[in-house]
Amino acid sequence: MTKKVQCVVIKREAGGLDKPPHPGELGIRIYENVSKEGWQQWLERLTTIINENGLSTADPQNIEVIEKHMLGFLFGEGDYGGLPAGYSETGGGGKK
Repeated sequence: MTKKVQCVVIKREAGGLDKPPHPGELGIRIYENVSKEGWQQWLERLTTIINENGLSTADPQNIEVIEKHMLGFLFGEGDYGGLPAGYSETGGGGKK
C-alpha cells in the first residue's frame, strides 16, 4: 500500500516518498510532508539552481546553499527556492 501525504508542494494528498530523500532531520521532514510528485518538481528546480548558479554537490558550502533553496521551495521558508535571478523558463530556458 502506497503511503499518502498531504504534500506541501502540490497542496493536496498524494503518494509519498519510499524513504527520506535527504539525510538528517530535513530528510525526515521531507519524507513526512512531500509527495513523489512534489519531490520531482524540486529535482527539476534543483537542476536549474545548480546550473544557473554554478553550484557543485561536492562542495559543502554549496550544499548549504542548496539546502536553503530546498527549504524555500518545499516549505516556503527563507528567501531561497525561487528561480535564479534573470532566469526565464520561456524560450528554451536560460538567462535572458
